[in-house]
Amino acid sequence: MPELTASALAHHDEPAPTPRFPHLHPPAIEEGANRLQLYTCGSALYDAMLVAIDSARERIYLESFIWKDDAVGQEFKARLARKAAEGVAVYVVFDGFGNTVVPRAFKSFSAPIHALEYQAIRRPWHALDPRRYVTNHRKLLVVDGRIGFLGGYNLGLLYRTEWRDTHLSVEGPAAADLAHAFAHFWNAHGPRRDHIRRREPRQFVSAIQLWSNDALRLTFPIRNMYIAALDRAERQILLTNAYFLPDPAFLAALKAAAARGVDVQVMIPWRSNHAIVDWVARGYIETYLRAGMRVFGYQDVMLHAKTCTIDGQWSTIGTANLDRLSAVGNYELNAEIYSEQVAQQMAAVFACDRTNAHEVTLAEWARRSWRARLSERLLAPLRYLL
Repeated sequence: MPELTASALAHHDEPAPTPRFPHLHPPAIEEGANRLQLYTCGSALYDAMLVAIDSARERIYLESFIWKDDAVGQEFKARLARKAAEGVAVYVVFDGFGNTVVPRAFKSFSAPIHALEYQAIRRPWHALDPRRYVTNHRKLLVVDGRIGFLGGYNLGLLYRTEWRDTHLSVEGPAAADLAHAFAHFWNAHGPRRDHIRRREPRQFVSAIQLWSNDALRLTFPIRNMYIAALDRAERQILLTNAYFLPDPAFLAALKAAAARGVDVQVMIPWRSNHAIVDWVARGYIETYLRAGMRVFGYQDVMLHAKTCTIDGQWSTIGTANLDRLSAVGNYELNAEIYSEQVAQQMAAVFACDRTNAHEVTLAEWARRSWRARLSERLLAPLRYLL
């Protein structure tokens, strides 16, 4: 595999902001007719996304759970407006709940941009439908149906250098599946008079599959994808997740893998942006350790990635956390990738992340304070809600 080097992309001929954490910028991979690129820091990702937007000739689809009103968010909005003025069809989706604190003026898009602020409950009777109590947690960009971006990064200055996340770009036939996912969501939730009629020609790309949780359809395949892959693991599982609260079936699959000798390593943020979730997540740590798994707590900055790679062959990158909200609730999107090259890069990224993480041992965990133990027990019931 080619040598992995630190990212040093420039923006407008100025040095790119330097992230506060170790990271890699792996080289692009040719996988069949598709070109795949991993991104592990926001500055490099945003530069690539803006280049793709500027190159658009026909249409741009952008979807983000959070879109902040700051220098990054404003730059994206300005570039989209410029392309729309040039005659490019621009469609944007953002989540109403995720952007509650964003000023209303920023969330207003003038024609010809097509904009949808997703609100789960739009009619009084929607409040009676449990399927409506979800958010659109997806983050994707598709340009001209030929290049797509998918992963954990929202749009904002904070994420450019302060959060460790993972995103994937796909250039080639597989990008059509991302375009289809966007158009399906838009047509299901947007105004009927403004449906997307364009349909990208799709192919069966065996190395790359896209899985989408759809609350209205009550289909949640991402969780099943994970469990099926865990059940097939023979050598190693490297799992990173921002909010890791596995349900009993998922936890059983992990424990079974460890019991048959699989090297199971789990990476979680030691301090995330949700303190309660941190304490609930820590309530699982003793179970992991006693089952023979290794646990790493990422230090200093927020770890927001949602990834896994298994046996040097299988990987997933996407938007879904491993908690109840993402497993059987929110709209989510994950790519499943069968590629030894991608798996090698994912393993290298995990190894890089370990240099900024503390491994929790059973002996150390047994010495935690009684306050920590009490907090874990008091918050344990929240496992079934979060």
